[in-house]
Amino acid sequence: MEEKIVKRYLKNFVQDDLIEKMVFIGGARQVGKTTFALSFFDNAKETHPAYLNWDNTKRREALIKGEIPANQKLIVLDEIHKFARWRNLVKGFYDTYKPSISFLITGSARLDYYRRGGDSLQGRYHYYRLHPFSPNEITSDPNNNDIMHLLKFGGFPEPFLKGKEKSWRRWQRERLSRVIYDDIRDLENVREISLIEFLTRELPNRVGSPLSIKNLKELLQVAHDTVERWISILERVYICFRISPFVPPLIRAVKKEQKLYLIDWSQVTTEGERFENFVACQLLKYCHFIEDTEGYKMELRFIRDTDKREIDFVVLRDSNPMFAVESKAGEHHINPAAHYFRERTKIPRFYQVHSGGKDYGNAEKSVRVIPFHKFCKELNLP
Repeated sequence: MEEKIVKRYLKNFVQDDLIEKMVFIGGARQVGKTTFALSFFDNAKETHPAYLNWDNTKRREALIKGEIPANQKLIVLDEIHKFARWRNLVKGFYDTYKPSISFLITGSARLDYYRRGGDSLQGRYHYYRLHPFSPNEITSDPNNNDIMHLLKFGGFPEPFLKGKEKSWRRWQRERLSRVIYDDIRDLENVREISLIEFLTRELPNRVGSPLSIKNLKELLQVAHDTVERWISILERVYICFRISPFVPPLIRAVKKEQKLYLIDWSQVTTEGERFENFVACQLLKYCHFIEDTEGYKMELRFIRDTDKREIDFVVLRDSNPMFAVESKAGEHHINPAAHYFRERTKIPRFYQVHSGGKDYGNAEKSVRVIPFHKFCKELNLP
């Protein structure tokens, strides 16, 4: 796929919010936060005078002195959270220069981590989570070829736009190394960093099935609480995420099991699990988008009963189910569990998405079988 400039799905929303408040942009390492921030300048380059990166020595010295460039309507502060007193610094800038200057703050997972450490900025900013590319983001009319490219190279901008396996492999190795040996070491007091690296490389094998902490504990030969803590750390640095079961009243649903997925679905080697992980990421992106732009409480869950009937995903808004999604890499028959749960729950819509071309509903019209690229378009996923 030719390299191109992709307008990120949050652009218009951030543009509007910058009029009233500061905007924080969080998300996984190398998901495109800096490029996104620079897109608000006419000259979208890191040499722009209003782009202030803490890692730049000259810019850092000026920031410590409380100096910002003159005659700029927007200031971008990148990696500013590396400064111990960054909250007070940013608060001072905002209180002094609003509303004549807007402030956009970006950073790695540490920004999200550190912003929770105090409320001195409360009420002064909106926070957005930037996700990897999705079908509707890369083209206005996605097709199966777009889905295949995303499945193969993932949604992170660099490997996706290059579209070369060698570049993807090298990027994978370098990114994971930086997350583990830079971000985690900066955030957490972890002595067994090599075991966390081993755990990270094991997680792709755990996608799609109920996550067993007990099995991981035995594999790593550490305590149960240690494994739980390490996975929580990997969630905080945007390596993975977990979803919990949806428990409707008339279903003997499992309550404690969780399923784990990776932010970079391209790490998953098996076809079916990779497609399921891909769908999970698109639905999580949708949930975060609605939360960050509209303020609803969104949840991504799955439904599974004690007889092992299961539907991969249920999306809830303010605790009310909106729709359920079963993912199948191929054009399979409708999962019987969809009919079972359709009759016994208040979930209004059931979809079975796949990577093929068939689009149909069953006789009762209770389950829609639909290609995933068409599902994304019809539901207007970001």
